[in-house]
Amino acid sequence: MTIKEGYMPFKEFKTYYRIVGEEYLGKKPPLLLLHGGPGSTHNYFEVMDELADKDERALIMYDQIGCGNSFVPNRPDLWNKETWAEELIELRKFLNLDEVHILGQSWGGMLAIIYACDYKPEGVKSIILSSTLASAKLWSIEQHRRIAWLSPEDQAAIKKAEDTGNFDDPDYLKANDHFMIRHCAPVFDESWPEPLWRKKVSGSEAYVVGWGPNEYTPTGTLGDYEYTDKLHTIKEPVLITDGVNDLCSPLVAKEMYDHIPGSKWELFGNSRHMPFVEEPEKYFPILLDWMNEND
Repeated sequence: MTIKEGYMPFKEFKTYYRIVGEEYLGKKPPLLLLHGGPGSTHNYFEVMDELADKDERALIMYDQIGCGNSFVPNRPDLWNKETWAEELIELRKFLNLDEVHILGQSWGGMLAIIYACDYKPEGVKSIILSSTLASAKLWSIEQHRRIAWLSPEDQAAIKKAEDTGNFDDPDYLKANDHFMIRHCAPVFDESWPEPLWRKKVSGSEAYVVGWGPNEYTPTGTLGDYEYTDKLHTIKEPVLITDGVNDLCSPLVAKEMYDHIPGSKWELFGNSRHMPFVEEPEKYFPILLDWMNEND
């Protein structure tokens, strides 16, 4: 298995990409991976590297503009869906990805939905919507429902931060950490695969400007993201995946499942926001079977 890294010129910047199993390009449609955030980097997708040899299929991941090896500072004008969709379109052209499967996780799934609904791309064999959403409003409602499961002290700290707009208060930061550990991911240490705890250049500006100060306060440029009523226009086969304790609650996933014709939904009973990390022994076979069925 070979790994090729490179950069694509994008606007006046450059976008980093990583191809795992380049020798398999042309054999099967590759899997193009869209990471979350905005601003989370591709790193955690490296836990999937083994799938390239296992399925003789190339995996392509990249750092979206604003984070990781594609970091750009102090450009709030860039952090919107149009920029990231244009980058995705240009990357497919640059790498000659005429046919692909697309897996979008969290914000990356939102980008996949935007791409499918607004741009009507050709050559997309299937879409995997991993722990994502079609409605910022429903997402916020579901996160606030879960905040009620926290301690009274944590609930009060979060309410105070939302009421005052002060998201730097230590009590709020501690409460938000508790919330994210419950529904996003543990604090990764060296007992986990290295890509999960590797030091990275996080796109914090891209996240705050694009989404907001936290998962339950979508005040950024994506705050008006409402695609539920557009989902029926998606023509590609769609697999929806999420965890029982995921930020993408079963209700959020079911709303997508109910509105995407012919979609399939897999719920992972022991996972939070990354079932491919917490239940890879179940997730990977489902993903490989899905792509081979839809090649």
